[in-house]
Amino acid sequence: MRYLFLVLIVVFLTLIVIFAVQNLQSVTVAYLGLELTAPIAVLVVLTYLLGMATGGSVFTFLRYSIHKATASSAKRARDVTPAPKIIDHSS
Repeated sequence: MRYLFLVLIVVFLTLIVIFAVQNLQSVTVAYLGLELTAPIAVLVVLTYLLGMATGGSVFTFLRYSIHKATASSAKRARDVTPAPKIIDHSS
């Protein structure tokens, strides 16, 4: 099994190197007055890393929000004490 993973990693890295070598043309990307000129492969890697960072942050925020929402409702349910029973002995 270890050798299978090693082969998959080598194949994946080989594909990445082939992509980088075949895409050495420079591209200029402009956003809000800022410009970046870099090879296509570098921009793809930067875009991938930015997507990982933002996607991970959004996932963490959602998981925290869901945990916070469910924990507070469970805590409120525990903190609610039942009303005392009133026993009327006058009858």
